[in-house]
Amino acid sequence: MKPTLWLPLIMGANVWVFALAQENPTEPLPAPKPPPSAAESYTVFAYNDLGMHCLNKDFSELCVLPPANTLRAQVIRRGSSPEIIFENLQVKYSVPGNTQSATKTNFWKYAKPLFGVQLPTNVGLFGFGLSGQMQPTSDRDYAAFGIPLTQITDAGVDDSYQLAKVDVFQSGVKVASTQNVVPVSWEMSCNQCHKATSRTTMEGSILVAHDKRHGTNLYAKRPVLCASCHADPALGAPGVSGVKSLSAAMHGAHALRMPDQTSENTCYACHPGPKTQCLRDVHKANGMTCSTCHGGMTQVANPARRPWQDEPKCGDCHRVPGHEYEQPGKLFRDSVGHNGVKCIVCHNSPHAIAPSSNPRDNVQAVTKQGHAGTIDTCTVCHTQRPSDPFNHTAHGD
Repeated sequence: MKPTLWLPLIMGANVWVFALAQENPTEPLPAPKPPPSAAESYTVFAYNDLGMHCLNKDFSELCVLPPANTLRAQVIRRGSSPEIIFENLQVKYSVPGNTQSATKTNFWKYAKPLFGVQLPTNVGLFGFGLSGQMQPTSDRDYAAFGIPLTQITDAGVDDSYQLAKVDVFQSGVKVASTQNVVPVSWEMSCNQCHKATSRTTMEGSILVAHDKRHGTNLYAKRPVLCASCHADPALGAPGVSGVKSLSAAMHGAHALRMPDQTSENTCYACHPGPKTQCLRDVHKANGMTCSTCHGGMTQVANPARRPWQDEPKCGDCHRVPGHEYEQPGKLFRDSVGHNGVKCIVCHNSPHAIAPSSNPRDNVQAVTKQGHAGTIDTCTVCHTQRPSDPFNHTAHGD
């Protein structure tokens, strides 16, 4: 039985997608500029909810993840008491230098057998293309879900850290703009262990091995969506009752076969690879690795763990008196920390927490306030520096 498309579940669950990165900028980075003047009425911050989105390059045999990069933006009307604006504006996005994906991957050829829907060329599973208008959300921001971006630009450059552009319009007049990384990589290195044979591709050999070990008949049913059986909250896919989640199955099976579960290279065998190097933030600069926060593969494979929900929290390590961190039941990417401003606005995306070793990740901060790192210049949003002390709480209490 072919899987159906789980779009209502994905949207309703506010589940996000992942992303990854690499260097080699294809265009000059913008020069630093001073903080905005009092005459500038709006400012906008763009962000990815994940530090990297992984995807397959080829979909003819199996699909772990489709092209589906999510870009979000929060708009603030500047003033002595700044206000978050999430209606009555047009917020448009694009990825300069990347206007189509259908010549770079065969996803659209196999979208219907995999997801049960015939997609227009260069349109993703959520109805968004590589440019267009972001939609207001109940989370007091704007979003473009599932942008079908690949790591190959129109010029044929392999670039996992492309800059998206976000422009804000009021009554047809542009009032704010910004840039931030839309990280994406298909480096997942399954071929380190799984090899093509005389009768199968590398992906096909994975299906053959699955059939042999688990008594399935997947090779004959190609292409196969892994999440059709293994629950994957990243896709809003409920899976089959009694079958392990994709995260538990993948990490559990490979934990037994990877020699060093604490090595960053072990994680980079799949997430997404040693070239992309998606962990590039201030934690990495301080000597932390993937397993510092996430634990080893056996821990991640725990069947009691809820993938994409039970994640490390800032408050697990950071305990500044008077500071609030994630709200109960929410992850960093969804939490707010300064009068409703999302934490991710000031601190940047997971795995790219400011300052990042990748200059692209720092572009927004440098452009907004003249230096990399956390957005900590009050006049980026306030027209004059407030007299009261900065608060790191959800409601400013």
